[in-house]
Amino acid sequence: MNLQKLTKAEEEIMQIIWELGPCTVSDVRTYIADSLGQKKPPHSTISTMIRILEKKGFLGHKAYGRTYEYRPLITKEDYSKFSLKTLVKDYFGGSTNRLVSFLVKEKDLSISELNELLDRLDNSTEDE
Repeated sequence: MNLQKLTKAEEEIMQIIWELGPCTVSDVRTYIADSLGQKKPPHSTISTMIRILEKKGFLGHKAYGRTYEYRPLITKEDYSKFSLKTLVKDYFGGSTNRLVSFLVKEKDLSISELNELLDRLDNSTEDE
């Protein structure tokens, strides 16, 4: 699997689609208005972003006449692992120890939170 980093806007749309599951452009627009309390974006804007996500391999679709239903092809968990690995590589020189050290300094982590973080990082790097 060759994932690409998403833009902030693309990632926001993916978060919605991961939340909704199979959905239409109209479903995404309604979610933005009703659940996020934002102004409903134009259909063409969401449609364009969804086509980009489809081109990048994040979404697939089924056609029902002129209506397309989109579904995630990449799980949220897989993208989270990819993002974490990218963060560690780009900002912490590939060192999970530096990341943990940074988090300990910046956040007042409990022992259980620290152990959970270390377990997740170990599992993430084992998947490589």
